[in-house]
Amino acid sequence: MKISQVTVRKRLFLILIGVIVAFGILALRLGYVQLWNGAKLSQMAEDSWRREIEFTAKRGDIVDRNGVKLAYDVSMPTLYAVPVQVKDKKGTAAALAPLLGMTEEKLYGMLTKNEKDVRLQPGGRRISPELANQIRALNLPGIVVAEDSKRFYPYGTLAANILGFTGYSDGLNGVELKYNDLLKGINGNISSLVDAAGNKMPDPAQKYDPPRDGLTLELTIDQTVQSIVERELDQAVLQYQPNSAIAIAMDPNTGEVLAMASRPTFHPSNYQDVDPMVYNRNLPIWMTYEPGSTFKIITLAAALEEKKVDLKNEYFFDPGYTEVAGAKLRCWKKGGHGSQTFLEVVENSCNPGFVALGQRLGKETLFSYIKDFGFGKKTGIDLIGEENGILFNLKNVGPVELATTSFGQGVSVTPIQQITAVSAAINGGKLFKPYVAKKWIHPDTGMVLEENQPELVRQVISPETSVQVRSALESVVAQGTGGNAFLDGYRVGGKTGTAQKVVNGRYSPNEHIVSFIGFAPADDPQIVVYVAIDNPQGIQFGGVVAAPVVRNIMADALPHLGVEPRKEQLNKELKPGETPTVTVPNLVGKTVSDIYEDMNMNFQLTSSGKGNTVLRQAPEAGARVPKGSIIRIYLGSEDG
Repeated sequence: MKISQVTVRKRLFLILIGVIVAFGILALRLGYVQLWNGAKLSQMAEDSWRREIEFTAKRGDIVDRNGVKLAYDVSMPTLYAVPVQVKDKKGTAAALAPLLGMTEEKLYGMLTKNEKDVRLQPGGRRISPELANQIRALNLPGIVVAEDSKRFYPYGTLAANILGFTGYSDGLNGVELKYNDLLKGINGNISSLVDAAGNKMPDPAQKYDPPRDGLTLELTIDQTVQSIVERELDQAVLQYQPNSAIAIAMDPNTGEVLAMASRPTFHPSNYQDVDPMVYNRNLPIWMTYEPGSTFKIITLAAALEEKKVDLKNEYFFDPGYTEVAGAKLRCWKKGGHGSQTFLEVVENSCNPGFVALGQRLGKETLFSYIKDFGFGKKTGIDLIGEENGILFNLKNVGPVELATTSFGQGVSVTPIQQITAVSAAINGGKLFKPYVAKKWIHPDTGMVLEENQPELVRQVISPETSVQVRSALESVVAQGTGGNAFLDGYRVGGKTGTAQKVVNGRYSPNEHIVSFIGFAPADDPQIVVYVAIDNPQGIQFGGVVAAPVVRNIMADALPHLGVEPRKEQLNKELKPGETPTVTVPNLVGKTVSDIYEDMNMNFQLTSSGKGNTVLRQAPEAGARVPKGSIIRIYLGSEDG
């Protein structure tokens, strides 16, 4: 059949249209690829040609409030291999094996892996700079020395429960874990081009993305105070062999933790050497127990705020026990304290007297204050592992539960709750949230990027009531059960605690947690220290075991913090055999005749030198010494 010209033209036209459409689609596709996906596809192609070696970012330093480094990274080179670039795999393995302390077989297996790059570990991980230079000098193709780092804790176990520790690259415990994202920084890398066989090609566009180091974390901790606290805690553990011991020092006016320690402890670099419970349980925030008489501070504060007691003018008779709903609740002193003012009730830590205060308050009011002081829930401190403590459900509180709670039995607290609450009782009534992270600092510029400020939770009692609480607790140390915390030259306040432990659901007659919480100066508290010791061997009284630990901590910490001694303080009530202390007068500039004319019988004098005027003296003026001590004076003439 003959095809007409018209049909041929139509078919050619349709073919032309089809070709145009096909080329149009192809052009659109090419345009889409080039214009829309070109950059992406180019990057994918380049990624397939490039090989990267990672450079670990330097982890941020952790420093104390004065800039003392507590944790920092030390540069430690690490070896990598790019297997496709290693020409002589057996020869390379043989050359590296003796240097890295690895077998040739293991190294050869790593060098033949079908991977972009391989870390030659364990022998090639975090090697010395000297060994790194030795390996570089071998000029082995495919072997790369990259920068790595190792965490270093220069003070060993100091503040271990706060600092925590790290794994290969991340924090695993303590603030190292809590603030890991800010501390670890961002890793960098260096990349180069390779051909299809993986051989390195000349690369004028070699890329180096430098690592960005982590931020410096400044803690509220004071390294010197921390050292003092840990020294005294070690001494107490050595002397009394307890199950455990904790200590916390805090600025009561801000909630800043100045020191925190517990025993047993661990070295952050060797945490694997101890039972995981040692580092997983940060005792100062995790341990829960009945606080005993240190909790009486809360009952006292509540009773004073509610005007339920006049400490100096109101009397209470203590026969040695009190009966509540058929239960006999005893005082620690057999036979009781007899007739005493309520101030003496506080000084003597008299249980029946505090039961009376609790009854005057009633359960609703007392438990309201207990909760306002922060008990029964976490303080919110920026550390991992804090516990809540335990309070009675108010509907289950009967007369006996009210009575025992008033003197610290039946309620369960954590050490951080206890010191935070007492800080509020003596700082003017302000409950602050405790914290350990103070500032975030740029590692290169030193610029402060963020700074935590004291966080007021609530006003619990009035400033006027707080003054009364401080005064009463100062009297406890000078006149009562806290005498072993008395510190000449400073006005120390505090409270003892001796609480029976609950063992297998029953109170143990032989195991106690003994504690003391103290603060100074009593007129303007700058530091509060809490020490609790679990089941000390031998003596089990807070005033005997824990109070001297607090005294020794404050004796060294107060001068370090720049706290000036007070000229006046309550006189300590002397125990049989104790010698009173007196203040050394200023004798410099006086003549010998003036001294003997004015001198009382509190001191003995010895002199050296020629002349009639005192140029120097020892001890210096203002020191507190036992009555009858010798003062040595150095004589000369005023004109030299």
